[in-house]
Amino acid sequence: MATLAPDSAASDRPDLPADERNFFTRMAIAMALIVVLGFSFQLVMGRSTFASPLRVHVHAVLFMGWVAIFVLQSQLATRGPLALHRRLGWLALGWIALMLGAAMTVIVAMARNGTVPFFFTPQHFLLADPLTLIGFVGLTAGAIALRKQTDWHARLHMGAMASLTGPAFGRLFPMPLMVPWAFEGAGVGSALLIIAGMIRDRRRSGRVHPAWWVGLAVLVGTLALARILSVSPVGDAIYQATVAGYPGADVPGLEYGQPPAMPLRTGR
Repeated sequence: MATLAPDSAASDRPDLPADERNFFTRMAIAMALIVVLGFSFQLVMGRSTFASPLRVHVHAVLFMGWVAIFVLQSQLATRGPLALHRRLGWLALGWIALMLGAAMTVIVAMARNGTVPFFFTPQHFLLADPLTLIGFVGLTAGAIALRKQTDWHARLHMGAMASLTGPAFGRLFPMPLMVPWAFEGAGVGSALLIIAGMIRDRRRSGRVHPAWWVGLAVLVGTLALARILSVSPVGDAIYQATVAGYPGADVPGLEYGQPPAMPLRTGR
């Protein structure tokens, strides 16, 4: 529920039933806590450092800022005032554009520097992360398009946010033990959030709202597409074009690296 374009004819009071308002509020807070816990755990374990390059800090500020915007927007969408929710939606749209730029900068830098985490193949990592972002944007765009249908709007936004929790789950799960399905393993955590919404709907109304199925299909579809493309000639071409002239050119795109002698520090 992070974006909603202005609509002067709309009421300034949320039209969701009370139980749905409570559910979506709790869901947004739960996802925010998962993200904070995952990245805090990363810091405590010494796998991230404040000495990281500037691009990593910009990425962190923008994505953590999105979590704050999402929680705030969920509160405004479920409790009001909706007028503020709509105005803040325009900021959220601009924020997403900045997030995409920051994310791609970090992803490309890691591939070029040959510093992709050893439990991913560099070629798969280079494709899977951007495809996840495309899925997030697609679900968010759908939520905006269906902003007057609050049942769809809320659930598509929840599905979009769930798709962004993969990196947080990846910092909580034992990723080296999940090779060669580490990326998909983190995606299971995201899927469970969507499934929680499905179970809630089923218990409440006897049916699962189609928006949850759309969110799950996008999540599974992007994971599958990344896996297929990563071992295709298209994936080869994208990887070689990205790393040409950089240290990453000496790193085989479809091979797993060796665990580092020092603690793994992401984003380099």
